Amino acid sequence: MLLEDRTCLVTGASKGIGRGIAEELGDHGANVVVNYRSSEDEAYEVRDVIDEGPGNAVVAQADVSNFDEVEAMHEAVKDEFGSLDVLVNNAGITVDKKFENMTREGWDRVMDVNLGGVYNCTKVCFDELREAHEGRLINISSVVGQQGNYGQANYATTKSGLFGFTRTIALEMAHHGSTANCVAPGFVETSMLEPVPERVKEQILERIPLNRFAQVDDITGIVRFLASEESSYMTGQVLGVNGGMEW
Repeated sequence: MLLEDRTCLVTGASKGIGRGIAEELGDHGANVVVNYRSSEDEAYEVRDVIDEGPGNAVVAQADVSNFDEVEAMHEAVKDEFGSLDVLVNNAGITVDKKFENMTREGWDRVMDVNLGGVYNCTKVCFDELREAHEGRLINISSVVGQQGNYGQANYATTKSGLFGFTRTIALEMAHHGSTANCVAPGFVETSMLEPVPERVKEQILERIPLNRFAQVDDITGIVRFLASEESSYMTGQVLGVNGGMEW
């Protein structure tokens, strides 16, 4: 019960890495807010899984790129569980195009969700995280933010931007004993990897010393550690969980 009585908000928690993180935190006794934008049925499945274990969960719909919706979600969290202890900024999207074909609309949409959403959620929750007993901000980035990736100039820029944001917030919260850290997963076996052609997957695998893609479970334990009091002397860090890829 490492996270008993800790209230954790996970954005984009209905699928993929976000779902795994939400269920992992619930498995260790946390109160978990399962945020989703449009995948309602999947979000309630995650809630049910958490409620069957030692944790408690509620579902909260909000588009993280919309500040008003984030504020409304935050109020619902306070009504249900009280003050927040942990925020996991996981929600993100891709709109992939070679830069020569990338539109300003595609650029802005990824910025609005992947960076704007992090701003909105962190801004709304900042005072609580800073004042909490060992509050935790955990941002989910990507190895793409470290290496770049063909056809993902917008996505790579947002994921790289999280490094500077995390470091700065870590400095601003440190005096209160709260922390901010960033997890940069490599290529993970989720729905985001499925559309990648097999020949491209083979090329990626050649760059991974462990010679496999990550499983969601490879990421969730790291996030659970960062959410716990065990990580109290770690802040402002970027943790690469990428199978040994260089960057």
